[in-house]
Amino acid sequence: MLKTVVLGASSNHTKFSYKCIKSLIRHGFDAVPVGKKEGQIEGIDILTGQPEIEDVHTISLYLNASKQEEYYDYILSLNPKRVIFNPGAHNQDFIDRVKEQGIEVKSDCALLMLNSGSY
Repeated sequence: MLKTVVLGASSNHTKFSYKCIKSLIRHGFDAVPVGKKEGQIEGIDILTGQPEIEDVHTISLYLNASKQEEYYDYILSLNPKRVIFNPGAHNQDFIDRVKEQGIEVKSDCALLMLNSGSY
């Protein structure tokens, strides 16, 4: 089961990060929510800070560019195979840095990717 870290996770059911976690679970993926505030999504605790997470396949980013910088090194330290920059998260400087590390970049909507089978 491929592991996806959802960075910018929220327990607010109207947020797309919340909907992404639910969709990942429904599609059989291992979802790890990481956010600023503690909470739960579908019984999974939202991790806070910059927790150590092993075997990360994908990071689905739900932070706008102004909030990403503090996570640059953290994201790269997780050594993901892919980073998805969801709508509102586009950041060309960081995209270039991620690509330089040999990590696949998608500027797409994880929810649409999951629903279309292209995830």
